[in-house]
Amino acid sequence: MASICVFCSASDDIAPHYLDLAARLGTELAARGHALVTGGGSVSAMGAVARAARAGGAHTVGVIPEALVHSEVADSGAAELVVTPDMRSRKAVMEERSDAFVVLPGGIGTLEELLEMWVARTLGMHDKPVVVVDPDGVFAPLREQGELLLERGFLRRDALDALAWTTSPDDALDALDRFWAQGPPPTSHPTDAEVLEAEP
Repeated sequence: MASICVFCSASDDIAPHYLDLAARLGTELAARGHALVTGGGSVSAMGAVARAARAGGAHTVGVIPEALVHSEVADSGAAELVVTPDMRSRKAVMEERSDAFVVLPGGIGTLEELLEMWVARTLGMHDKPVVVVDPDGVFAPLREQGELLLERGFLRRDALDALAWTTSPDDALDALDRFWAQGPPPTSHPTDAEVLEAEP
């Protein structure tokens, strides 16, 4: 079982098909026996992926900063809800608890999370796969920007290729399977309770 972090939207203004996309990812993730890590909100795509994953029997972990507990309506249904003091510690916990990152269409927060995990991977700060699911081109300008940066010498080909692009949840999870088939399998992550029990 892998723990897969999903970065996605918490906006109430997005079209319903993006919620369906998130739910399909949660359903497929659970069907393949994986756990889910999210930003801990219960609204929009973030809530949809978590609810679908739980409906399929997946263990879900929500990580949310204290300041957003009320504004993002914290995911009280999560098996583990971790409240952090700020955004930076939130991302650190999400990275630590995850074996891979799947990015759905989202706003500047999602974009920032995607870029941080992508850059960290290219710098060797982690070796976890980062996969984008973009069925209708929300992040197409970013992909084009990457090609331009490569062309102008600002980006290496291996750095550009460190980010995988897909158009469906099935394709994204298949990409993760191919990545893990080439190296060590993902490790399980202890729950907070298990960590406390292990401490002297």
